[in-house]
Amino acid sequence: MCRFMVYKGKDEILLSELILNPTHSILTQSFDSRLRLDRRRPHNGDGFGIGYYTSPTLGPDPCVFTSTIPAWNCINLSRLASKTTSSLIFAHVRATTEGNLSDSNCHPFIYKNLMFMHNGGIGCWRAIKRRLAMSLEEQWFTLVQGSTDSEWAFALFLDCLEKSGHHPDSLTPSTGPGQKGFGHSVLRKAILKTIEQINGFIKEVVGEEGLGTEDSRSLMNFAVTDGESVVCSRYVSSRTDEAASLFFSSGTSWRENTGRCAEGKGGKGCGAQSKEPGQKDYVMERRDKASDIVLVASEPLTFERDNWVTVPTNSTLTISNQTVMIHPIIDNFYSSNPAHTRSAGFAQAKGQTITGPDKRVLNANTGGSGSGRKGVGIEAGEVVSEAIRRLRVE
Repeated sequence: MCRFMVYKGKDEILLSELILNPTHSILTQSFDSRLRLDRRRPHNGDGFGIGYYTSPTLGPDPCVFTSTIPAWNCINLSRLASKTTSSLIFAHVRATTEGNLSDSNCHPFIYKNLMFMHNGGIGCWRAIKRRLAMSLEEQWFTLVQGSTDSEWAFALFLDCLEKSGHHPDSLTPSTGPGQKGFGHSVLRKAILKTIEQINGFIKEVVGEEGLGTEDSRSLMNFAVTDGESVVCSRYVSSRTDEAASLFFSSGTSWRENTGRCAEGKGGKGCGAQSKEPGQKDYVMERRDKASDIVLVASEPLTFERDNWVTVPTNSTLTISNQTVMIHPIIDNFYSSNPAHTRSAGFAQAKGQTITGPDKRVLNANTGGSGSGRKGVGIEAGEVVSEAIRRLRVE
């Protein structure tokens, strides 16, 4: 299953500081996603993509580089990332669920200044594809070039944005200075409407009783940006299952952690960690209350647990002016009960990492946080600890 990463910073950063250099970078996750318990298909080698915004003098549209070559085997990715800087970056490594291996199926997808990517899969996709396509305005129907459910979800997002009164073409150089993006509220409402529409199409196929059952469940971790604000969702169309993992980290600087071994925090074998040439341990540093940097990732890029916060299941994460906001997605699959438990089995069967609020990986028989099942948390904790230990010393 795919993995993605988002960087939003006050200052530009070298792409390699996120994509190549960290020991558990998005590139490393493409071939060695070790925090995933489902080891049957550990590779995300069906192509990759990076998208980033450049100087305003070059226009509002992002630059996107995609390839069907596995990320770990693409020399051009290394060349590009080591010489390119940006303050807003999307990165995605792909494991196919829908659609064949082609550049047109690689994320992120773009239209004008908008950029979009997806981790997960849409339930009953073959049964609802025609309904979704026929609901679109002609402009968005003809925009789709690939065959993935993700790109059709992007087309639906654009359609929802237009029908809410905010046409995706409205932000162009002709609109004049001072207009910077649609605003986080507009993007968030369009994402919520996209999820609602997809659930509605599935309901038309399976009926009320079948909504949220095995074949109809969707994992919809979306990320969208207009070049200014970023909105991400962590969502599953089920009341009993966990969504695919999503984390965020914020602070004042993203730097190499040179003091790990010196401070005795590296554990056994710290001095002889096995890394690819050039790889380093990184840490998110916070010197004050400001958030100059925000990272969002399917899997943490560092092994500092305190650096990362788990995004709650069925919620949106919004980044606006470096401020992070979390909102619940209140629909048929929402529960206001903090002790409500969910199973990790469905998402893990799709190759996803599932964690509780304590950042411990949950196994297929584990409920969500607060399940109260004796011994489960210990067992899950041992699994993730062993995975991290292997990452550090193998």
